[in-house]
Amino acid sequence: MASQKRVVRGLLTGLVMAALSGCVSVPDEIKGTSPTPQQDLTRVMAAPQLYVGQEARFGGKVVNVLNQQGKTRLEIATVPLDEGARPALGAPSRGRIYADVNGFLDPVDFRNQLVTVVGPITGTQKGKIGSAEYTYMVMQAAGFKRWRITQQVVMPPQPIDPYWGGGCYRHRCGYPGYGGWGWYNPGPAQVQTIVTE
Repeated sequence: MASQKRVVRGLLTGLVMAALSGCVSVPDEIKGTSPTPQQDLTRVMAAPQLYVGQEARFGGKVVNVLNQQGKTRLEIATVPLDEGARPALGAPSRGRIYADVNGFLDPVDFRNQLVTVVGPITGTQKGKIGSAEYTYMVMQAAGFKRWRITQQVVMPPQPIDPYWGGGCYRHRCGYPGYGGWGWYNPGPAQVQTIVTE
């Protein structure tokens, strides 16, 4: 009986995780036109001339905003993106890029914020991080998405009782011959920090 409970718990947890992961999609603003935009900055920087004109999608933390005539340049410390093109929290930077956005973006709204940009790679440009020389990949951001960081409470997985819809009711759990696998997990809820729209 204990092994049946473990199997049912495992199946239900798997179904919940599959349902949650199936709900993630890339927002329209940063879908781009290519089914697989380039996202490997290391590969691009190894031979940048080969990637000029190709669509790319990068995201991370905006470390600087430079307003220029007719455009805004975002300096982004890139991190890996998840399946929804959201920057991964806590991941180390994979390198920096310049993303040029047409029009004016207020630095107050973007500095130190998480963004994802999509558009064609236009080349590289020499710059500095502090006093160190650095080569930036440059792209024209045809689309961008600013993300919010929020916290959510995650409850432990709850097995479902096929007879009562969940829960261990006192008069049923002690009933002889009843499997009793519809109990609530007494584990604590967890608070997770997530990236959201």
